[in-house]
Amino acid sequence: MMRRRTLIIAEAGVNHNGDMALAHELVDAAAEAGADLVKFQTFSTEALVAEDAPKADYQKRLTGGDENQFVMLKRLELSKEDYFALIDRCRDRGIGFFSTGFDLGSLDFLNGLGFIRHKVPSGEITNYPYLKKMGSFGKEVLLSTGMADLGEIEAALQLLEESGTAREKITALHCTTEYPAPMDEVNLRAMRSIGEAFGVRIGYSDHTRGIEIPVAAVAMGASVIEKHFTLNRGLPGPDHQASLEPGELKEMVRAIRNVEIALGDGIKRPTASELRNRLVARKSIIAVGKIKKGDLFTSQNIGTRRPGNGLNPMVMPSLIGRISMHDYNDGDMLQP
Repeated sequence: MMRRRTLIIAEAGVNHNGDMALAHELVDAAAEAGADLVKFQTFSTEALVAEDAPKADYQKRLTGGDENQFVMLKRLELSKEDYFALIDRCRDRGIGFFSTGFDLGSLDFLNGLGFIRHKVPSGEITNYPYLKKMGSFGKEVLLSTGMADLGEIEAALQLLEESGTAREKITALHCTTEYPAPMDEVNLRAMRSIGEAFGVRIGYSDHTRGIEIPVAAVAMGASVIEKHFTLNRGLPGPDHQASLEPGELKEMVRAIRNVEIALGDGIKRPTASELRNRLVARKSIIAVGKIKKGDLFTSQNIGTRRPGNGLNPMVMPSLIGRISMHDYNDGDMLQP
């Protein structure tokens, strides 16, 4: 059975740096790359973090330690009017708009826009009121599982279900919450473990450098891929250095689509091109030296040689000791 098309989400996140012109360029780049959705982040800074909340180590490393998380996020916050402008831009560019809500008010705002799906970011997987509200929408949910163990994932799934979202609507995204994520901490096999443990669709939210890990995730069964991208990794901000640039994003999409095609339906059989090549590549049974009518076939007077339009070599054991019904010169194909 053919698998369904992988949903590819180009994660712009906060890589717009609070600049709407840059945000529009990110939409354009995601559309040009062939992604299905371009995703931003919707939040009220006051509802998300305390005024004295510290930055993560990677944020300090990438943006400096002279400001706290509140100040950094406030600078990256977009207005509701900005989102309407981005939705229009996406419509004009032929790409779907998506955004992650990080607080209850943002969830209500995004749900009011009529989205068919919502995203639980890794940091909210233990946020009871947040999960309860999202579950009440009854829509598709992408559940990012960075920093979580199986018990926390199970609790989140149960709460989403109890609140009104059927499990078949949930896709669990394996994720390593570090920017960039070290290769030895990716543990891509854990993605399959999540699917097997809870009977949910699986996907992968990637923070590694490069494109090979999300491509590998698709080969391993991911139905959703989310990948950060930026216009320029040299831009200031917390997520740029762990993001793809536009050409790399386009290459990732191309590689994923090729992997989807290559995965096929799982039935092992000769392909159309193989059938054309089989005659040339396979061998037939031939005479080794002269064989006269009435001679016995032996392991010394018959062998194999291309092409494969004669007797199948797999019947050689049944010929040994039988009488030849024809005369053969060296190299002649044996007759049926």
